[in-house]
Amino acid sequence: MLNFAIFDHLDSDGNPLGRFFENRLRLLELIEQSGFHSYHLAEHHSTPLGMAASPSVFLAAAIQRTSKIKIGPLVYVLPLHHPLRLYEEICMLDNLSGGRLTVGVGRGGALIEHQRLGVDPKMAPAMYHEAFNILMHAFEVDVVDFEGHFYNYKDYVVQMKPLQRPHPPIWYGAPNAEAVTWAAPRGINVVSLGPGARARAISERYREEWQRLGRDGKALPSIGITRHIVVADSDDEAQAIANAAYPRWHDAIDYLWRRSNADFVLKEIYPRDFAALERIGHGVAGSPVTVREYLAGLHAETGVNTVLCQMVFGDMSFEAAARSIRLFGREVMPAFS
Repeated sequence: MLNFAIFDHLDSDGNPLGRFFENRLRLLELIEQSGFHSYHLAEHHSTPLGMAASPSVFLAAAIQRTSKIKIGPLVYVLPLHHPLRLYEEICMLDNLSGGRLTVGVGRGGALIEHQRLGVDPKMAPAMYHEAFNILMHAFEVDVVDFEGHFYNYKDYVVQMKPLQRPHPPIWYGAPNAEAVTWAAPRGINVVSLGPGARARAISERYREEWQRLGRDGKALPSIGITRHIVVADSDDEAQAIANAAYPRWHDAIDYLWRRSNADFVLKEIYPRDFAALERIGHGVAGSPVTVREYLAGLHAETGVNTVLCQMVFGDMSFEAAARSIRLFGREVMPAFS
């Protein structure tokens, strides 16, 4: 069995910002209706890759337009947040959503963005770990006292708790299989991008650790992978949509590296054109039959139990994205239930 979620950068499509947000919210309504398990949005700054620079603000609107689907950031970039202010936002969102919030956490995959906000990228890993500890501590106690290198709090009285106890489900972007030794004991959901072999190593390691811990196999957390996916009535139509939309998305993802005259660190994972992306197995555009065959192969290759589908990107039209989502929900998803 595979679960299917949507991963969304909310990258600029060229529309005015208000129309852009409204179209995304309309698509989110359709994503819920089409049966996707969850919706995850990224956090990015100073780049067209991320128009929802404050994930909590977009999520507050998304909560009002949906009723069942789980929603959350993937990830909150912890070095760029005040950890206790973020804790308060999480509690608000979880209660406003009726317990549908998921919380992705990380140091941020694009450290070049941290510089724009005055955060030393070299400090980001240590800041992430300290902020994560504060966040988890606040879920557990009624008063937070914390002395650290970056954060110091005295007598912070916890006035709110999330609806989901002890906290909403946590997600983490796993860079390699070694990260599983931290995630599995905590029951944290993981997701990777890029090569299927890496996802296979993470998946196998997670299951080994889960079994070693004596945990119930039926309660295994989500082990996910992200992939660009476009569905249309025919392979040719889907490929035309993907080939037209992908370049704008790629320009957005490497925007700050180009601006800084730096080497794009994800070039092996995200080549410049969609045909190349398909050739290395990191995406698919095709008819429902083609996409089903691709996902069956991906499942066999990686052993993941969740695919986070990137189905809205670049300057793809609302109509093309909506058609793709409907076809996926109606003609692809049931084959894996």
